[in-house]
Amino acid sequence: MFRLTNINGRSAFQFDDGFVDVAKVAGDESLADPMNAIARFGELSALYAKAGASPKSSGTPGVCVPKPAKVFGIGLNYKSHAAESNMELPPAPLTFTKFPSCLAGPTADVELSGDMVDWEVEIVVVIGKGGRHIAESAAWSHVAGLTLGQDISDRKVQLGGKPPQFSLGKSFDTYGPIGPAIVSVDAFPNRDDIALWCDVSGERMQEARTSNLIFTIPYLVSYLSSICTLESGDVIFTGTPDGVGMARGRLLKAGDVIDSGADVIGALRNVCVAGK
Repeated sequence: MFRLTNINGRSAFQFDDGFVDVAKVAGDESLADPMNAIARFGELSALYAKAGASPKSSGTPGVCVPKPAKVFGIGLNYKSHAAESNMELPPAPLTFTKFPSCLAGPTADVELSGDMVDWEVEIVVVIGKGGRHIAESAAWSHVAGLTLGQDISDRKVQLGGKPPQFSLGKSFDTYGPIGPAIVSVDAFPNRDDIALWCDVSGERMQEARTSNLIFTIPYLVSYLSSICTLESGDVIFTGTPDGVGMARGRLLKAGDVIDSGADVIGALRNVCVAGK
């Protein structure tokens, strides 16, 4: 198993007591690039085990996937969220894209673009081995690991027009906090049943398990690869459960603190600030 993050632009292994530079453990400076480390995910478990005995350093994790070629989002992938949104269940994954420039670190501020900004906690897939027409049965072998994300959404931009503008409404800078690390699939007791939750300013808003996904992670990997070639470092936000602010009539404001968590992966803490 391994936990891979980004400290000051360099690949780092995350441990309970600090971080270890991946390239230094490997004796291979090419692994300093987080995107190269993701592409070589098959080597990381052995290096992580070796790094356990190394001295640890402090640091603040940045974006664990800093330069993905593609960032996919999946809408209405929990029945409970489709119901609260008053929308029919999609016959196929409702797919949109988030521009890579929206990604932010696990403790980055969220710069609010207006007064209709919402939270959406999600498990995020990081592709390690690319491919086209990936069989559902083989999909997990193409996954470098999983991380946690917030698909922050400006509902006015997203839903204010006809047709809606999902990609624009979800792609403002800072609207994709992810982290704190990419966790290898073998670290999860059950990779198909991961708990996730979201609190806003101390109030529990969302809580679910990925066993309730309509379209599973293997299905999403297979489906997306049937349309376009998946590449190492591509990111898939797998969908959010019920409990979003729009359904509650309570949206984000400056000063709100978004605490997101998932079993095994860890936590995000993002403070909302007024946009520039």
